[in-house]
Amino acid sequence: MRIRLVLAAAALFAAMTLPVAAAGQRSAGFLSSDEVMTWINGYRHKPEPHRLPDAVQAMSRYGALRDPDNAGAFIGFISGVIGANPNIAGDLIAKSFPINPEDDWAMVRAIAHSGLPDWKHVLAEHAFRMPARKVMIAKYIDGSLPTLGSTVPQKAPSATEKFKRLFTRDKPKEPMVDWALEASPELLDMLWGRFFATGDYGPILRIVGMLPWSNERDSVDKLTIGVMAKYTLASNSARDPKLLAMLKRSARHQPEDTAKILKQITDAADTMQLTAIRKEALAAIEDLKRKGPGSKRDMMTAGRIGESAIALGCIGAAATGNVALGLPCVVGGAVTSAALRTWAGQ
Repeated sequence: MRIRLVLAAAALFAAMTLPVAAAGQRSAGFLSSDEVMTWINGYRHKPEPHRLPDAVQAMSRYGALRDPDNAGAFIGFISGVIGANPNIAGDLIAKSFPINPEDDWAMVRAIAHSGLPDWKHVLAEHAFRMPARKVMIAKYIDGSLPTLGSTVPQKAPSATEKFKRLFTRDKPKEPMVDWALEASPELLDMLWGRFFATGDYGPILRIVGMLPWSNERDSVDKLTIGVMAKYTLASNSARDPKLLAMLKRSARHQPEDTAKILKQITDAADTMQLTAIRKEALAAIEDLKRKGPGSKRDMMTAGRIGESAIALGCIGAAATGNVALGLPCVVGGAVTSAALRTWAGQ
């Protein structure tokens, strides 16, 4: 998994640096990438779905959707707004066009991940606006490509597990739902985007589910995702009292190991002691980089460590205040902050 250094940027971006002919007329109210970022950051507190088309066109004009690997949070945000407004979803989508043709994929993915009950119909209905994405649209509709809300059946308990249950007083655990989309930096980005669009607990629950990986000692990819889930939760909850309260409530219903990590996160957010989490993450990555996986210290796995460890520079940037507007600092090929840096730092 390709990993990149990621930062969120607050720098203004001159509209003249990117061709706008294909993106249509200038979006009213969004004269810079910084204005769009500010709007996204405050959206969950003051939803303004009617402004989404202007925001999408601004994202396209300023390059936020240029690189599929770096647009996860924007896709999550767009999909969240569309999904939360089913009665006007069609209008929101229609008014979001025209955008740069190379950015059409973003709207395909946002519609597919929107969670609308009839998202397949909606996607097919607007396919004519995205003629170059016929293959992508077809794969989402036939199920070849998983969506944010798609699920897969839980693995049935083994014979040994069933036998153990007969001789224990432990109550069976509530069935867990497995999502078809594999945990990844892109997924982490999309979940943060959904949260910024809705303020709902669902995306946060998914991010909390990644926290046990912050103690991973074999896979540097999982460790990196885990520590970034931990750091982004701490960083954003330190700025958002409602999110902090949400995490404290969540801890009561989590397994012991996850609840312990959540306690560290909420303590750090309450006291604004985010540096400790940053140092812990850096140390964990460096330790795995130096020693190799705990159970399989072979050359093949060790060769991947260098790629993933690079990403931890974003933690340092976030802790020193370079992450603007409280947006998440995540690592990976599809990361919020990388997109923002590229977008606003041209």
